[in-house]
Amino acid sequence: MIRRDRVTANLEGDFVVFLIGMRINKPWKVHKWLPVASAMPKMLKELYRQPELGFIHAESWFGRTLIMVQYWRSMDQLLAYAKDREAQHLPAWQAFNKAVGTDGTVGIWHETYAVSPGRYENVYVNMPPFGLGRAGSLRLASGGLQSAAGRLGARRHEP
Repeated sequence: MIRRDRVTANLEGDFVVFLIGMRINKPWKVHKWLPVASAMPKMLKELYRQPELGFIHAESWFGRTLIMVQYWRSMDQLLAYAKDREAQHLPAWQAFNKAVGTDGTVGIWHETYAVSPGRYENVYVNMPPFGLGRAGSLRLASGGLQSAAGRLGARRHEP
């Protein structure tokens, strides 16, 4: 459902933004990149089924370079999932290293950011709930929340 209002999102407390992706460097080598691309849906299914792991939400974009933005409750929970021998991630990482490693066919990357109240801002207009707006809660961006500076200032004073 598209919200035509100007809204801003809030996620209570500290949280983590995790950007992860892959780049298909040699598209004709489907046997190299398809297993890498198909590993993430399995992880997401696992994470959505187990909210106690700290995963909150993800958004994805597809093209030659695939990108996913994930929201996590804490850095500790993200790192614990990455190292969990019973979870989907570690076997997928090991399979990537064995099948692709540094042969140049498939690039992978990630960036991780710890976020605290007052250190982020956002706005959405004519959008369905998206990104942080889906991970957290939305409210009208009116009054002091109409500008980026106002939203940053308001977040500094939230509990």
